[in-house]
Amino acid sequence: MISLTHVTKLYGSVIGVNDVTVELGAGAYGLLGPNGAGKTTFLGLVTGQLRPSIGQVRVFGERPFFNARVLRRIGYCPASDLTERSATPREWVTYLVQLSGFTPVAALKRANRTLEQVGLGEAAGRPLSTLSKGMRQRAKLAGAIAHDPDLLVLDEPFDGLDPVARHELVSLVRTWARSRSLLVASHLLHEVEALQAGLAVILGGRLVASGTVHEIRQLIDTLPSEVRVVSTAPRRLAELACVCPEAEAVRFVGHDTFVVDTRAPRLLAERIGQAAIGEGILVRELVPGDRSLEGIFGRLVQLHRGVTP
Repeated sequence: MISLTHVTKLYGSVIGVNDVTVELGAGAYGLLGPNGAGKTTFLGLVTGQLRPSIGQVRVFGERPFFNARVLRRIGYCPASDLTERSATPREWVTYLVQLSGFTPVAALKRANRTLEQVGLGEAAGRPLSTLSKGMRQRAKLAGAIAHDPDLLVLDEPFDGLDPVARHELVSLVRTWARSRSLLVASHLLHEVEALQAGLAVILGGRLVASGTVHEIRQLIDTLPSEVRVVSTAPRRLAELACVCPEAEAVRFVGHDTFVVDTRAPRLLAERIGQAAIGEGILVRELVPGDRSLEGIFGRLVQLHRGVTP
């Protein structure tokens, strides 16, 4: 569906994305990264708003830049708020659908149907300036999906929403994506996790990992992690930990804490706990490396910055 080959985008001397090569098939994906990582530039290249300085971008097998055939198949919801506040959601969405090639009558019909779908049926005739941010986000989403695209691209679509609105929109997008392809840029991992999407992690303009959550978890599992232990007898317990076959290195942090490097943190934590019970040592804290989605992302950030155990 999406293919980037050695793509670099420059803004003068500033690098937006740097030598990115990735292929994403049909399905749902979350583009993860902190603010300033290059996510919006990546989406701009995919949606044909930007032309790469170096490399090739293909969407549905074609260059998306200035390509109406490709752009009609994409629905885009930008991170920026709607600026045309005097228009109503119905007028705004109808206008966007007409840009995709539909007649005014067909566009209005699609706009009304989609606004009902996103929960804006009663507010469809009110000016956007009178609507809350959550309602404007719904209008933006309606404008992205009303022409029934094959690929929906969302840039920070849930940013700034209250928990109820976020939950409702996440559910709506997840339902919509069951039969279409989806690319969501976010700096919040729990949003991507809720969408049940694959992952593409971008840091410093570079794509550092891509695949399913399981595949990226396997990648991280091949790298050393840590088990942190706080106890009343740290030196004796560290001696016992060193005997465990999963332990690779031990270092002390303070007078009552030591950290063990390992590639099997949960198993090692169990062994250390059993050893402590056998010796009658009080353990105040025994924390294996975080294998949650949040922990994986944090580990990737560490690796990108050159931080290793």
